[in-house]
Amino acid sequence: MEQSRTSVNVTGGTEELTEELLQRLLATASPEAYLAQTATDDRTLGDYLHDIIEAKGLRRADVVRASAVNSTFVYQIFKGERKVGRDNAIKLAFGSQCTLREAQRLLRHAGVSELWCKTRRDAIIIYCIEHGYTLAECDDELYRLGEETLVSREG
Repeated sequence: MEQSRTSVNVTGGTEELTEELLQRLLATASPEAYLAQTATDDRTLGDYLHDIIEAKGLRRADVVRASAVNSTFVYQIFKGERKVGRDNAIKLAFGSQCTLREAQRLLRHAGVSELWCKTRRDAIIIYCIEHGYTLAECDDELYRLGEETLVSREG
């Protein structure tokens, strides 16, 4: 199956694949030439999250509840006042009902490493996202398979 040359972004438009953009950048005479002909994604994590929840018809309160991240902290992330760690970014991806592609973009916007299928824990998380699991269901899988859960388990 041939891979599409563009991908749909969260706001319904299309965007070129990263690999194609990289090839264009490497072939240009200067960074300025590349930047003059290519739109870059300068959204903050808060902007990206806002775009996702708006596109999916979610409310921030629903995202907060589904992500199990402290509500004050989430609102500070939306305002750009706080940075988020990797596990909290993953939890926000679950809370925002992200597809795998959206989750990877969310992690990039958060400035943390993407999920990597060669890492056991990440592979489980990827599987859960791809199969539409909730955060709680993903945590059950992580726990069942002996990996650290996203939400701390006390007791």
